[in-house]
Amino acid sequence: MPMPAQEIVSMIEEALPGADVNLVDMAGDSNHYAAEIVYEGFSGLSRIKQHQMVYDALKGHMGGELHALALKTSAPK
Repeated sequence: MPMPAQEIVSMIEEALPGADVNLVDMAGDSNHYAAEIVYEGFSGLSRIKQHQMVYDALKGHMGGELHALALKTSAPK
C-alpha cells in the first residue's frame, strides 16, 4: 500500500524539528516522490549524512510502502 504524502512529511518533521519540507508526488501514484528539505541540522554535514538522516526519519518505510524518494537536502543559507 502506498504511503500518504502527509505521513512522509510528518515523519521527517518529527525527526528533524524545524525542517522545511517540500514533497511532490512525481507520478501521481503515491509511490514516487521528490523531497526538498532545508534543515539547520544539516549544516556542516556531507550530503550522504544528510540523506541518511532523512532515511532514518522514515523508520524503515523506504523500499516498502515508500518505493522511490528523490532527495535534495541543504542547510539554510
